[in-house]
Amino acid sequence: MTWLVEKKRTWAEWVVLRTLQVGPVPTHLAIIMDGNRRYARRQHQDTLTGHTQGFHKLAEMLSWCRDLGITHVTAYAFSIANFKRSKQEVDGLMELATEKFEELLKEQEKMDKHGVRVRVVGDLSLLPARTKQLAAQVTLATRNNTRCCLTLALAYSSRQEMTAAMEAMVEGVGQGHLLPSDISEELLEECLYTSSVKDPELVLRTSGEVRLSDFLLWQSGFSCLYFTEALWPDMTIWHLFGAIFYYQRHHHTLVAARQECLTQRQNAVEERDVDCCRAQHGDNVTQDHITEYTAARTARIAAFIDNLTHRRLTFLQELACSGDE
Repeated sequence: MTWLVEKKRTWAEWVVLRTLQVGPVPTHLAIIMDGNRRYARRQHQDTLTGHTQGFHKLAEMLSWCRDLGITHVTAYAFSIANFKRSKQEVDGLMELATEKFEELLKEQEKMDKHGVRVRVVGDLSLLPARTKQLAAQVTLATRNNTRCCLTLALAYSSRQEMTAAMEAMVEGVGQGHLLPSDISEELLEECLYTSSVKDPELVLRTSGEVRLSDFLLWQSGFSCLYFTEALWPDMTIWHLFGAIFYYQRHHHTLVAARQECLTQRQNAVEERDVDCCRAQHGDNVTQDHITEYTAARTARIAAFIDNLTHRRLTFLQELACSGDE
């Protein structure tokens, strides 16, 4: 199975695809790939076969997204809660993930040619040794590709992600790299695993379940949510067309709500800077004081984020070499 599927579109598919591209198309699609087990039961197959079909469908979905112009895809591959499933299923899924990471590394030349970046996010320490080593190697091997990005959420939960971000900020304050007043929504976002890509405009879930299941809870605050009855292995390009059309119908409202939130957030930051300056200078605050404080805060945060990014990169490099002698 190749991760870069090249499939010819029918005439009807191209017509609809080009028509949809006249309107707004999301650049970041997040997917909750649900229904693999039900698909397997319906086909009278074992559970792992259903998950294998799910991986094949993800590769096919990436080709649809590429044709539509969707440059970022985040897929919910395995949640922390999934570790509660039977040992046989969990072990099978980890072996399957390991196999797919090996395939990705074998296709690195092709990935580089197409500019595909692959990121694996989550609490990688929970994964088996070989799986997390390969996940780190894939992330590092493709980190300089910029044309499109596939993010795999593995051993992931949004609450764990936000907790890790909060812990990083608390540590930054404790070590003197940040001031308590530096803590903000913007900084929390910078500390999330997904900070290097924009929030998803569209979140798609298959199998008829109408919930997010602890997936990108922070990032999807202003996303369009689309739920389909189709099981994940049964997804077709027409289901994706339906999701894009639904997104276009609600695009204006979503953009307006997001912009209003960003404006309010920026105003809150500016007001906090003024308050901090008043605490230092009393009623003699001038614009120069505010400008100086804002520049210092920006520099502190930038240095903190650079350090956090370096630490996470070092962690990946250590994981990637963890099995080598």
